[in-house]
Amino acid sequence: MDAPLVVPELQAGPRHRLRPWTLDDLDAVREASTDAYIPLVTSVPSDYTEAEGAAFVRRQWERAAEGIGYSFAIEDLAAGRAVGQIGLWPGVHGRASVGYWVAPSGRGQGAAAAALLALSSWGLTRLRIPRVELHVEPWNTASSRTAERAGFTLEGLLRSWQEVGGERRDMYVYARLA
Repeated sequence: MDAPLVVPELQAGPRHRLRPWTLDDLDAVREASTDAYIPLVTSVPSDYTEAEGAAFVRRQWERAAEGIGYSFAIEDLAAGRAVGQIGLWPGVHGRASVGYWVAPSGRGQGAAAAALLALSSWGLTRLRIPRVELHVEPWNTASSRTAERAGFTLEGLLRSWQEVGGERRDMYVYARLA
């Protein structure tokens, strides 16, 4: 087991911050579980119960404790509640991957772009990771725009890159460099 990771709090623009998950964030997990796509590509439960929501939060804690990566709740400061999740997963050869989701009620307010910019900047500077990658399905134009707003560059199409919902899917690869 690697050393436990510390999940800090990071300011993400004027309206959002990134922070560790708490059991008070179950409403965000519940809302995300109702989205048709989020449970397909994350560990958010598709059939939400309070026990499953709490298990999701505990998995986020375990990832840091096991040294696997950093999982943050995206908090809307005005609402005082979590509206999404973003994670940074360091890998080999100086690369890390990042993934995120925003619950339907938190969309359209810049949460994803602010979180992606803050987290990738932190990874590139504070953690000194040379390359942060993001994979986006070609149909997901909102996520592509988010990546570009956060300083990521589209590098190409990875054919049949990942299984989603039982089928192989193409993914665009975006990257941000130190």
